Amino acid sequence: MIDITVTVNGAPRSSAVEARRTLADFLRDDLDLTGTHVGCEHGVCGACTVIVDGRPVRSCLMLAVQAAGHEVTTIEGLSPDGVLGPLPQAMRDSHSFQCGFCTPGFVMQATAFLGAHPDAGEQAIREALSGNICRCTGYQSIIDGVVLAAERGRADVGSDG
Repeated sequence: MIDITVTVNGAPRSSAVEARRTLADFLRDDLDLTGTHVGCEHGVCGACTVIVDGRPVRSCLMLAVQAAGHEVTTIEGLSPDGVLGPLPQAMRDSHSFQCGFCTPGFVMQATAFLGAHPDAGEQAIREALSGNICRCTGYQSIIDGVVLAAERGRADVGSDG
């Protein structure tokens, strides 16, 4: 067992973990943050995407010990008071998802992308999300939600409050 401390959703969390424990399992099983979904366990589907130090990461491919000393944001961290943030709200308004299994991964990927590229257009958003898989939708409503969030974000920047 290895003692680690990871800042998760703004709070330091310490635990003893096996060296082989994935970050996804650490988040879900040790910290009870079950919003991070595990799909393929090969890094292909994107359902397990979290943000580590501002960058999207497949938590099924990262070991918990590798996250020690780093900042991790999960889907729960985007709505700490139970109120949807701007991106999840825009995706809800666009009816972006059906079953919801892929939702956390898409939201986390889009959050990281829009954080780095707030002026991104539809084509750039499509490319940024192309590594995430949804088995229910035709993807257009997901793209629409992220585009709407980007547009709302640009409008908020230009407003007086």
